[in-house]
Amino acid sequence: MQLNLHRLWIFMTVVECGGFSAAAQKLYLSQPSVSHQVRQLEQALRATLIDRSGARIRLTPEGEVMLEYAKRVFLLADEAVAAIRQVSGLQTGKLVAGGTTTVGTYLLPPLLAAFRDRHPGIEIGIQVGNGQQVERGLVDGEIGVAVLAGQPSAPQLVSEPILEDRLVVITEPGHVLSRSGTAEPSALEGELFLIREPGSSTRELQEQAMETWGLDKRTEIWGPETIKQAVAAGLGVSLVSEHCVEQELADGRLAAVEVTPAPRPRPIVLAHRRDRLLGPAEQAFITMLRTVRTWPRLRSVS
Repeated sequence: MQLNLHRLWIFMTVVECGGFSAAAQKLYLSQPSVSHQVRQLEQALRATLIDRSGARIRLTPEGEVMLEYAKRVFLLADEAVAAIRQVSGLQTGKLVAGGTTTVGTYLLPPLLAAFRDRHPGIEIGIQVGNGQQVERGLVDGEIGVAVLAGQPSAPQLVSEPILEDRLVVITEPGHVLSRSGTAEPSALEGELFLIREPGSSTRELQEQAMETWGLDKRTEIWGPETIKQAVAAGLGVSLVSEHCVEQELADGRLAAVEVTPAPRPRPIVLAHRRDRLLGPAEQAFITMLRTVRTWPRLRSVS
């Protein structure tokens, strides 16, 4: 049996979009056409891939297997394109870099701006998510290279450290803890601690610090920007990267408190899939990352 790659791509899109209608919109096809193509694929395989009995589509066990192999097929196709582009150098191409939330927001933009200055013909993109989301993007082949806060856990990935990131306790301006700028853990008792969402590498360090300091009063806030706004509004205190509050500390919208023992710095690492053939742009970006010595300010990278 010869597998129809067009139908396989449509099947992947239906799964990615969560339904036939959304996939049809993304592919600029009619819904009946999308349904027909998936049905033809199922008939060719003599297996049902998608359970259509409920309000939302659900993959059958056969569909789960097919999806994993489909991802590998199209990842291999991307690698073939990357191999060919290696011949043409860095005159054209695309670089999509992934980054965990703090890194992707505050570190990747100036690094990629510097990369574009060196290689103006390369199209640049950034995908930002928490640690679990970025790792999944690397494993699935959606991202070629990523910069993460903390070591990735997926065995398919290889990583190397490039920088360190220090976390600081932040409060609203004028908070009693901010008056001296230093505090013992006991001074934090009774404070509501704002922690990141599950899957965030920052959350892991926040929880470690709370355990070390003997604190347990907490609430969950999604994303560093929301945490900063919540702290500034007086909702509670938090522990965040010093780089994500640099501007707010400088202009007085937030205050920092040194708590002893201080949380250990976390590594900032570059990562990619160990068996992926990296394209010229990805290789060049990794080479540039290895030259970075300090967290960039504005457009400076070293």
